Order: sequence, then structure tokens, then C-alpha cells
Amino acid sequence: MATLHSAPRFTIIDGLKSALSETLGDHLLGAYEEHGELLLTVKRDSVEDVLRMLRDEHKYQQLMEIAGVDYPSRAERFEVVYMLLSLTTNSRIMVKCSASEDTPVPTVTTLWPNAGWLEREVFDMYGVLFAGNSDLRRILTDYGFEGHPFRKDFPLTGYHELRYSEDEKRVVYEPVELAQDLRQFDFMSPWEGADYVLPGDEKADTSPVDEPKTTEKPSDTGAGAKTDKQASEKVTAGAPAEKDGGEEAPAPEPTEDQPARPKRKGKTSDTAEATEPKKKRAPAKRKPAAAKKDPK
Repeated sequence: MATLHSAPRFTIIDGLKSALSETLGDHLLGAYEEHGELLLTVKRDSVEDVLRMLRDEHKYQQLMEIAGVDYPSRAERFEVVYMLLSLTTNSRIMVKCSASEDTPVPTVTTLWPNAGWLEREVFDMYGVLFAGNSDLRRILTDYGFEGHPFRKDFPLTGYHELRYSEDEKRVVYEPVELAQDLRQFDFMSPWEGADYVLPGDEKADTSPVDEPKTTEKPSDTGAGAKTDKQASEKVTAGAPAEKDGGEEAPAPEPTEDQPARPKRKGKTSDTAEATEPKKKRAPAKRKPAAAKKDPK
């Protein structure tokens, strides 16, 4: 039964290893297949020529990624890995070379423009130099950053930390100060068990007592009719709360002084009239003055 997978499948070309080995000739140091892909190890000075032949003669048109690897124990501690994709044959291959801090790798910006950004990333993280790259500067870390974070000997906490200073009104760099030491966590599977004794597990094989205590009758546990009788009695008998309680108990004294309020005038039914604004009356119309009679 065929297994369906969401990831695209790449063609494994029969005879590709021998064909590319013959083409590369003296530039090739080794070739082997792993995880369905072909890995080619070439000479450092021949990287540009090798990738040009793979692009033009074997149709590996796209440079997908440039990655770095650090092996501190080696004389040339770094490996630069180029990942190529052929759209024509639906095939991927990887080409890698070794380098050190003082041995630059030829740039491949002459073959793919996107190699400029990828080479800057490898330079920033590992410190690998690329001869011929006209814009080889850091791309991920900050200006003035010291060291290369992906090296195996680079500390996990780094050397400096930055913060915004309210006093100086700018970003300042300071040596790293941890409130506690960096803890090393154990990622071993709890189902498999650790190879060492965890704190507290040394007591697991020895019982705290020779014979565990058992209860064979209720009196051993403190239960029984006598205990039930004591539990039914009122424990709070004679307590101040029960003495002062009851329907006829006087009201408690006030706990704070409050001035007496004056007696309310009127009734509660007058509240609406007292709170609503009074309606203004229209001015009364004046009657015309009567004409004065002439005494004559």
C-alpha cells in the first residue's frame, strides 16, 4: 500500500552520483547518498566552478540555501553547504566544502544574486569569509556585535546585553549579568529513566518503618460511639456570639460617632414636587387702563 505524504517527493536519479563524479573530476573530494539526496564534497577553491557546471550542464537552476556547520575539533572547523534544486529533473543535491577563519571561500554571487544575503548570514553567524563578496557585513546581529553566535564555543548567554537607558536616553551595551547561574536541563525521557539517582529516589528502596501500622478496630482510629457523642455536642456553648444573639437582643452600639440628622419635613409623597423644577408661569396680561372722565 502506498503511503501518502503532504511533502513533495523528489526524484532519485539512478546513476546521478557517477555522472556528476565524472563531470567534476579533480574538483570532487567525495560523494555519497543520504536521505534520498546526493552530497558532494568539493575543494574550497573550486566551489564557484563546480556550482557553475551544475547549473549550466546539469540544470540545477536554483540556489535554495547556504548553511554553515561548526566542528571545533577539526583543523578547518567550518563546513559551508550549498543546497541546489533542479526544477527540470525535480531533484535536490548538496555541495559542501571546508573552511577556517583565515581561509576565504569564493563567492557565488556571480552565479545567483540571492547568494549575497545567504553568504552574509553565514559570515554573521559563523565568521566564514567569502572572497569576492562586495557587501560582506553582518545581517542579523546588531552594529558593533562581537563574536559569532553559531560557533560551538560561543556562550549561550553571549558577552554583552543591550537595554534602553532612561538616564542617557539611548541604547547602552553592558556585560551580561545573570540573576542566577545558567542551569543545565536534562532532556532524558522520563519513561526510559535516568542513568543516575534523582534527589529523593534514594529513599525508594528502603521502607521508613519495619512494619507498617494497621488499624483493625474503630478505637484505633479514634472513631466510635464516644467520638460521635462528643461531636454532636455544641462546641460553641456559652460563646459571646450565642449569649448576645436572639430576637430580643438589643441592637449593638455604634462603632463610630455620627451626628444626628434633622427631622424630615413633609411627607415622602412630596419628594417629586420638591425635586422637579417648578414650571414658570406666563406673565399676566395687563388690562387697558380706563379713560379718565372729564370733570367738565
